[in-house]
Amino acid sequence: MLANLFMHYAFDKWMERNSPNTPFERYADDAIDHCRTEEEARMTLQKLQRRFNECGLELHPDKNKIVYCKDKDRNKEYPVTEFDFLGYTFKGIWIKDRLGRIQQNFLPMVSKKAAKAFRDKIRAMELHKKSGSKIEMIAEQINLIVRGWLNYFMSYCKSAVSYTMHCLNERLCRWVRHKFKRFRGHKIKAQTWLQELAKREPNMFVHWALGWKP
Repeated sequence: MLANLFMHYAFDKWMERNSPNTPFERYADDAIDHCRTEEEARMTLQKLQRRFNECGLELHPDKNKIVYCKDKDRNKEYPVTEFDFLGYTFKGIWIKDRLGRIQQNFLPMVSKKAAKAFRDKIRAMELHKKSGSKIEMIAEQINLIVRGWLNYFMSYCKSAVSYTMHCLNERLCRWVRHKFKRFRGHKIKAQTWLQELAKREPNMFVHWALGWKP
């Protein structure tokens, strides 16, 4: 809280006074300034370096960089064309527009770091060791976590979370193989059992209800 109060005056209010035409977002100590030209971006960065030095702070040498938001309208070459912010990677993505044309738009998608962190969290739950639990109990245990994660990361690029949901289904399949002796060593049969369950109970797991069935 104290750090946010400090940054409110050291950065937010300073930007409003000194760069009123430069839109920005800030969350804690992460911020993005939107500049129209590279020259403006370099001048803004230099001003911020002086401002932070006045406040006894330093800009992170690796995190602070100028990014060219390359898309169908901004098609020049530049060394850095993507950045991460609040768990998202913002970069040019090839998508199909309303007329069926493939175009590059600068959009957010879940970052590799955020996706891996979620998969690591699910892995740490060691679902396969909960063979004494019913499938309904497993669903109750993970649905709240999955729902919150998907609500945050699925808004912009749904396909970017598909691999992580596939890994989650693999974890559930592993639980099936540990739960039932007849499926031990039989991955395909375990997958079939899980697929049949998903047909009967499509809303049992949040990600099943949203289309990522096994």
